[in-house]
Amino acid sequence: MSRKSITLNVNGQRRQVMVELDEPLLWVLRDDLGLTGTKFGCGTGECGACSVLIDGVARRSCRVPVAYVSAGQHIVTIEGLGTSGNLSPLQQAFVDHTAFCCGFCTPGMIITATALLASNPHPGSQEIIEAMDYNLCRCGSYLNIIKAIESVIETS
Repeated sequence: MSRKSITLNVNGQRRQVMVELDEPLLWVLRDDLGLTGTKFGCGTGECGACSVLIDGVARRSCRVPVAYVSAGQHIVTIEGLGTSGNLSPLQQAFVDHTAFCCGFCTPGMIITATALLASNPHPGSQEIIEAMDYNLCRCGSYLNIIKAIESVIETS
């Protein structure tokens, strides 16, 4: 296939990249744009490590061909949620509640929780569990993850 130039809106910036149109968004973010916070886990959309926000909806970037993301859509990666000196409330809550062990799943967990709270600012415990159900944590930090999300709800 031939590479084509496309424009993506990533973390509030328009970025021009040369890509194969069937290339997964995950690899464009990581390899072409250097945004390595989005992780490759399973490659089949089952684990959630590669989750990004596309127009506010958590999507598995390993399953989204870059051709399906137009310049008009807004892509947000974990790097776009906060800065090192000013973490997003969820990022800070994950730190405060030690909602990670190895940290590999954490970006996808935070992205999914961000989408949840944007669509439902005050979910109950069961709604949190259901929303996070498709993100896997091999270390088993689920209780701390739920506590971190709940702490953000309590302070909002």
